[in-house]
Amino acid sequence: MAPDFKAPTPNGKVVSLKESLGKATLIDFWASWCSPCRQENPNVVAIYNEFHNKGLNIISVSLDEDAADWKDAIAEDKLIWTQVSNLKEMKDPIALQYGVIQIPTTFLLDFSGKVVAVDLRGDELKSKIKALLSIK
Repeated sequence: MAPDFKAPTPNGKVVSLKESLGKATLIDFWASWCSPCRQENPNVVAIYNEFHNKGLNIISVSLDEDAADWKDAIAEDKLIWTQVSNLKEMKDPIALQYGVIQIPTTFLLDFSGKVVAVDLRGDELKSKIKALLSIK
């Protein structure tokens, strides 16, 4: 099972993984300063747009330290799902809890919060999401 966590959103509201779960949930660890993360963001946006109405939720955990950089990147990359950060870079307690040592890193959860895949990208991620959401 994916460990629950709580962290603040850009506007300071504290949210938890538990309240962000959907039929399938992608936990996405990233940061504004991470070029591979920023390059992957358009793919994550496309997956969110395709599957959110069918039950996919995403919660992104930023490993930024600067709140302004984090918020600017969210706006620039059009990341409209739940965003959280403790602004502690790689010392973020959520990253430590999940054993994240590089980014981007993703965890795909089923409806119960069980981790069913780690670091899938592209077609592999899409097909696993389709399977979780029972989409042909």
